Amino acid sequence: MTLLSVENLTVAFPGRRGTVNAIEDVSLSIEPGEILGMVGESGAGKSMTGAAIIGLIEPPGHIAKGRIVLEGERIDTKSPEQMRRIRGRRIGAIFQDPLTSLNPVLTVGDQLIETIQTHLKLPRAEARERAIDWLRRVGIPAPEARIDTYPHQYSGGMRQRVVIALALCAEPRLVIADEPTTALDVSVQAQIIALLRRLARETGVAVVLVTHDMGVIAETADRVAVMYAGRIVEVGAVADVLNAPNHPYTEGLMASIPRIGPRPEILPQIEGAMPRPHARPPGCAFAPRCPNRMDVCSEQRPELEGSAAAAVACHLKAEVPA
Repeated sequence: MTLLSVENLTVAFPGRRGTVNAIEDVSLSIEPGEILGMVGESGAGKSMTGAAIIGLIEPPGHIAKGRIVLEGERIDTKSPEQMRRIRGRRIGAIFQDPLTSLNPVLTVGDQLIETIQTHLKLPRAEARERAIDWLRRVGIPAPEARIDTYPHQYSGGMRQRVVIALALCAEPRLVIADEPTTALDVSVQAQIIALLRRLARETGVAVVLVTHDMGVIAETADRVAVMYAGRIVEVGAVADVLNAPNHPYTEGLMASIPRIGPRPEILPQIEGAMPRPHARPPGCAFAPRCPNRMDVCSEQRPELEGSAAAAVACHLKAEVPA
């Protein structure tokens, strides 16, 4: 059974220039235990998609169209209070900066215990034991002693491990991880990546991993969705998308990654810049930057065609094998 299904999701923001769609017609699905990576430039809509799933869109932003279905239940129509009960218990969240996710005046243990008691209704002593166990599972040394310390007494990597424990301690079925390794050095990134993969495998939790780092996607995700200008332009298995991309934007992303070997005179790059949400062209949003654009690209917006295994939104690719 599909754990999460997002169907034709559009998030709109009213403004002085009219209503602006931050994301448009985004559709994706994820299975239990799967890690789905979402990649693209800053402003592509990755974080907004994650915020919509967990019900944290700041007003006056709102879901203008589409459906979000979690374990067969539609959740995009839930009230803020109903979503508050779903967050933590059924959907966990891991954010980029652990200091913004942790209360600096409460011990790590108090924060874990409060989350566990809120969602699982356990006695404090039992909740404390569960909190210690989760600190141990995410690799915090001497958790029996560290549980009573404060966030500022942890390193950046250890704080991120605490945030992961906080997201998973109520045993949610889905976790939204928004740039969870960006603020960390490379060696700690590798540890966090390995931790996420291990926990997904052991607990069956599904993870939506939002990042701009193709290396993190390659090491962590099972499938990847590439976003550009508020839409998904390509989705497929990680190895397939990274080794044989179908969309010109994905090709440009892969070509711009530095490689070991003879240094080229000029590092390949995608010319131009992504259009702002209120100034997207009428056809394909990538057409002004695409080296292979055709007349139809400026006139007609391509739809995402294919299957969950492999799909692309590009006039150059009429069919993608499933």
